[in-house]
Amino acid sequence: MGTIEEDILECPVCQDLFTDPVTLPCGHNFCLTCIRNVWDADVSDAGPFFCPECQIMLPSSPTLEINTSLQTKVKDFTINRSAAMGQKTAPSGTSICCDHCIEEKAVAVRTCLTCDASLCQAHALLHRERAALREHTLVEVIEDPMSMKCREHREELKLFCKEEKVPVCCLCALVGVHKSHQTVQIHEACSDFKGMLETTMSQLLRRRSEAEHVIKDLESLYAETLKSTADFRERISEKYSRIRFVLDGDERLMMQIIDAEETYMTAWLDTQRAIMEVHLKEINNLRAASKSLLQETNDLKFLQYYSKPLDLAPIQEVDKDLCDPERLRTVERLIDDLSMALAQHLPRMWSYLSTLSLDSKTAHPKLELSQDRKQVQWSRQPLGEVPSSQPYDSQYSVLAEECFTTGKHYWEVIVQEKPYWLLGMTTGPLPNKDGPTVNISSPDMNKTSWYIYHGDGQYLACHNAQEKQLSAGGKRLRKLGMFADLQKGELSFYDADTLAVVHCFAVECKEPLYPVFNPCIDMSGLNRQPLILLCLRDCD
Repeated sequence: MGTIEEDILECPVCQDLFTDPVTLPCGHNFCLTCIRNVWDADVSDAGPFFCPECQIMLPSSPTLEINTSLQTKVKDFTINRSAAMGQKTAPSGTSICCDHCIEEKAVAVRTCLTCDASLCQAHALLHRERAALREHTLVEVIEDPMSMKCREHREELKLFCKEEKVPVCCLCALVGVHKSHQTVQIHEACSDFKGMLETTMSQLLRRRSEAEHVIKDLESLYAETLKSTADFRERISEKYSRIRFVLDGDERLMMQIIDAEETYMTAWLDTQRAIMEVHLKEINNLRAASKSLLQETNDLKFLQYYSKPLDLAPIQEVDKDLCDPERLRTVERLIDDLSMALAQHLPRMWSYLSTLSLDSKTAHPKLELSQDRKQVQWSRQPLGEVPSSQPYDSQYSVLAEECFTTGKHYWEVIVQEKPYWLLGMTTGPLPNKDGPTVNISSPDMNKTSWYIYHGDGQYLACHNAQEKQLSAGGKRLRKLGMFADLQKGELSFYDADTLAVVHCFAVECKEPLYPVFNPCIDMSGLNRQPLILLCLRDCD
């Protein structure tokens, strides 16, 4: 481990003493080559650029200027360390040697741009003391003095061209390519740019404060969202519990009615049976007495016992209407009424939710699909120039793997804050004899395509090259629901949060229909957000 001073003068990337140190707006220092290597490896030419130490985002194309003060400290530290170790001369290949030393080359501490020579401490002192050399320009020691001079005129770069934004020499401004350009002194330009950099740093600090505030708001919203969903989950569970309690109570009531009806009806039937059994017993007794009387041979005795014919009451038939289960049919009718009332609300439209997957074979090459094929967005990778077309050009689409010909099907797409998107249905991909299937071209001009386009707050219903502006209830849709009822021949678009109808198309097509998704081209980084297919998770 080095000394504290050495640790301060070491680059965090290469862990060695700074070489051409530069200071980023956040205040951290790096070797010029090291920071360029980091950015070349981690970011594209367009950025974003960041500090490897604190990860703060930097403005696009940040200017990297050598920190001469830090460079001087590094060189002084090197000289002092060499002196402490008894090394008066420069180690081979590690330092710049004095060009004026003859026998034993000392370490150079200054470079004379006028002489194009590197000077040790002693010869640099001579340059300051001699009148003839006093006007020479001495700078921190550099390996290539020509890097600070004009390559064309070999003159010092004392001026700065405002138009080309480059340092120039006096001859360039007088007779060279910068002759008609406005120039200022290098120190004036440096002062101006430092002022601009300080302003930029102030803006960055303000932006950082704003970003930190937004992050706090997001964290607060995240916590509120979790609490809100938990509260809703609990309340909805309680409501369903109450519904189940009411239904269970109603079922118990109806079963009690049926039980009571069964009890009283069977009791009445038992009573009627007992009455008939008494009649039957009396009839049997009379029949036995009559049979005994018929066997009497004494006429006087016969006449004494038999005075007149028996007056028997008729046997009444059971009134079956009294056993009709009319009350039970009333119970069944009440249950049917309840079932019909529930059927008006069930099944929910969400019950028809289809789990769709995007078909990578139909995706435009500038679209990126997620690994699970539930998300699609405009490519983040540079794939050449973006075609000069409208954001909603239908060719930037991908179809679902699933197609529909009959039945009812519902799916939802999360759009959130995307300023541009296009969603709907179209006829399927055409077979390509040269390879994989390809998407049918220009579905917006196709009579068998129906979709809604959102462009910067405006909603359009599009079919057969015709467009109709929609109001969407005066609100920004966060999720769009699509319900295809192919028996009725309808394709309806919903605000998936409120289930309010946004628009309904009449669909007349016998071909298989595919959901189509178009995230639209990226507009200056503002439309990179993906379209996300909503999928329901199985409850535990």
